[in-house]
Amino acid sequence: MEVILLEKIRNLGSLGEQVRVKNGYARNFLLPTGKAVVANKVNKEQFEARREELEAAQSDQLAKAESRQAKLENMSLELKSRASEEGKLFGSVGSKEIAEAVSNAGTEVSRAEVQFPDGPIKELGDFKVLIALHPEVSVTIAVNVSAE
Repeated sequence: MEVILLEKIRNLGSLGEQVRVKNGYARNFLLPTGKAVVANKVNKEQFEARREELEAAQSDQLAKAESRQAKLENMSLELKSRASEEGKLFGSVGSKEIAEAVSNAGTEVSRAEVQFPDGPIKELGDFKVLIALHPEVSVTIAVNVSAE
């Protein structure tokens, strides 16, 4: 399916690009969330009429993400969790716990922005967690998981 992107999407394209995606990705994610419209003559004309507005909104989002990145630079979190004597956690530390800890530290972060390079944390120790604030802006924070 051909779609016109209404914002920059990581690993897909930037604002205004016409890209071919699988039907399910377009129907289930891009179109309902307003990130793209079907590429047809009417939508192309409407997009061109709104291009300046969309570019201004995207640059505003980028500026907000960069200011949040400055707040998150060199951040380190200390999380406590129940663990066995061998250092394995009872459960895991996931995106929800990381997002709550960062938000409690003063910078709002959603669960969707938290990304684990090696999956959820399941043992004690120091880990690096990626926070993707915008397709062009991301920051890595240090997370130390210790036993309660």
